[in-house]
Parts: sequence; structure tokens; C-alpha cells
Amino acid sequence: MDSMTLYIALAAVFGLYMAWGIGANDVANAMATSTGAKAITMKQAFMIAAVFEFAGAVLAGGQVTSTIRSGIIDSGVMADDPELLIYGMLSSLLAAAIWLTVASYKGWPVSTTHTLIGAIVGFGAIGIGMEAVQWTKVGTIATSWVIAPVIAGALAYLLFRSVQFLILERDNPVVQARRWVPVYMFFAAFNIALVTMLKGLTHVGLDLDLATTYLLATVIGVLVAGLGWWGVRRIKSAPGDDRQSQFVTVERLFGLLMIVTACAMAFAHGSNDVSNAVGPVAAVISVATSGQVGQSAPLSPWVLLLGGFGIVLGLATFGRKVMRTVGEHITALTPSRGFAAEMAAAVTTVVASGTGIPISTTHTLVGAVLGVGFARGIAAINLSVVRNIFVSWVITIPIGATLSIILFFLFRLIL
Repeated sequence: MDSMTLYIALAAVFGLYMAWGIGANDVANAMATSTGAKAITMKQAFMIAAVFEFAGAVLAGGQVTSTIRSGIIDSGVMADDPELLIYGMLSSLLAAAIWLTVASYKGWPVSTTHTLIGAIVGFGAIGIGMEAVQWTKVGTIATSWVIAPVIAGALAYLLFRSVQFLILERDNPVVQARRWVPVYMFFAAFNIALVTMLKGLTHVGLDLDLATTYLLATVIGVLVAGLGWWGVRRIKSAPGDDRQSQFVTVERLFGLLMIVTACAMAFAHGSNDVSNAVGPVAAVISVATSGQVGQSAPLSPWVLLLGGFGIVLGLATFGRKVMRTVGEHITALTPSRGFAAEMAAAVTTVVASGTGIPISTTHTLVGAVLGVGFARGIAAINLSVVRNIFVSWVITIPIGATLSIILFFLFRLIL
């Protein structure tokens, strides 16, 4: 086997492993709130993810991926020795995948983006030189650790307080829910459409301008609200006139909304986060076939299929622990609470997409779930689980970097 074939084969194997890790850990972003709120079962979550995560990854996962993830490494430094980039990307993929395996086993929802960035920073700083790393970019990412969860938490808190004020605390919550749930459906569909179009569809040639994007998102929101208005009137009220029976009906109405958001978020997530697995693979293929370090590399269809398959496989085989941590162990979720968390995470992602802030969807959703917990009082939050999650976030980049450095020198020695 010649070196080019070996490099591509290793990239494919490690890319599949990384995609599996994303499915095992990061798909909780799209599914955990829905399963934790009992809006869908685990089996239904796997089925939704299998269809929509795969579709998002393959259809909108990207035709051209930057070989240097988020501009973290200056490619010009490796122009005279392109194989350094191959060793670096292979070591980054394997290091990130190993850490995601450990985190998923422990049930820790860590950021796949930050895991991979930590790995790339590690091989770049130690294997190539400190000057190769764009430290300003790294600083911006570190800042986003704090900003994104805080924004999402604040939005989730306000959203759930609005649900309490408009529906749950009213004399007739069922009547109010039938009135307001379609309105929430409009905002949910509007924001999910924005997430999909801003983060996914530009990669399949639909490079829409901002005005058209917002117009289409509004149209989709109105259509979904219309269907929601029809759907909530078909859901029968639970027997009994007491408030407990009325709350059961209210949660059924919000459950209908969460099925929609679960499908849409899975598609948007698949289209966005598959790049963490296939971006480095594309870089290796580009350098191995051309012998040069380029800024971009066209993605072969099989690479996207590899990423989509790996994500679905990871969720189905190893995704339950992280889903339970986010959906059940931080705070008790109902469909109305889960909707507030998922909606807040979507809004935060849209804002970040528009401004170019490199946030973590994992950090964002956990912050949103915490916000819903705070809306019910600090006693509603499992602080020991939150502490473990925060610790896992802090150690993600150092561990990714350390593993990547070790593997980088190992690959240089062996290959």
C-alpha cells in the first residue's frame, strides 16, 4: 500500500470513529430535551435522528470544507512539509474521538467542536510551533464558553416565565395553551428555519441573501403555526376539570410542538456538526492526492455518507447516557420546559451564526436547560451533575491537545 492510500484509509477510519463519537455525545443537543420531557421515546428519538441527522449531514453537510478548522492553524507554515498537516489532522481526529468516547461513557455532554479545536491547537503549538496557532481565534472560542450558555440560559428563563405567565398561572390554562402554542410554534419554526438556512443550506448551492432567508423563515413559521392551530384543536382534553387534569392537556399540546422541533433540530445539527468529522478527512484527502497544502478541499459524496452513517451509529449504540444527563439529570423536564430550553438554544445559535461567534451547541443547550431550572428555583437543579459537566468542559481542550500531541509524534515516528 502506497503512502497516499494509507493516509486516505486512516482518515476514513478515524473520520468514521469521530462521527460515531459525535453521534454518541453531541446528538443529545437535538434529542435530549425531547426525550427528557417525555415528548418522544428513546426509540422514536433514534428513528428521528436516523432520518434527519443523516439527511442533514448528507444533503447539507458541505460541498467545500476548510482544511484548516476555523482558521486555527496557519497553513502557510506547513507549505514546505505538507505531510505535517496529514499527521496533525489524523492525530486530531483520533484524539478527539477517544475523548468523546470517554465523555460519552461517563455521560458528560462535552463540545465536539472544542474537543477538535483543542486537538488541532495541541499538534499545531507543539508539533509545528507556537507561531502556527492563531491565538486570537482561540481566545474568542474560550470566551464563547461563558457567553453562549449565559445567553441561552437567560433566554430559556424568560421563555419559560412567559409560558408560566401566559398559560400555566391562568384560570383556564388549556384555553390559553390552545391560543398561545401556535404562536410559540411560529417562533420555533422561524428560528429552526433560520438555523437550517444559515448553517446548512449554503453548502448545497442555496446561498440566499439575508433578506430572502428571513422572508422564507417567516413563511415557514406562518405555515407551521397554521398547522399547529389545526393540530392543537384536535388534541382531546384529559378527563376531569381540576387543574392537574388541565396541566396534563397543556403538556400534551407542548408535546406536539416538541416533535416538530426535534426533527428540525436534528437536521440542522447533522448539517452543521458533521464538519467536525469530515473537515479533517477532506484536508487529508486533499494533501494526500495533491501533495500541497490548500485552503479548501472539495468533499467527495462518500465522505459525507461516512459522516452521516457514523453519527447515526454513534447515537444508536452509545447515545443514551448523554441524552439522560442533559434531558433528565440536570432538572426535571416537561414538554413546556423542554420547549423553552430547545427554543432558547435555537435562538442563541441563530444569533451566533449571524455574527460569526464560534459557540458550542452543547454548552448552549446545557445553559438553556439550566435557565429553565432556575425559573423553577435553584432547588430544581441537580448541582452535583452540573458541577461534573462544568469540570468536563474545562478539561476538554487540555485533554484533546495532550492526546493529539502524543499521537502526532507517534504518527511521525511510524509513518
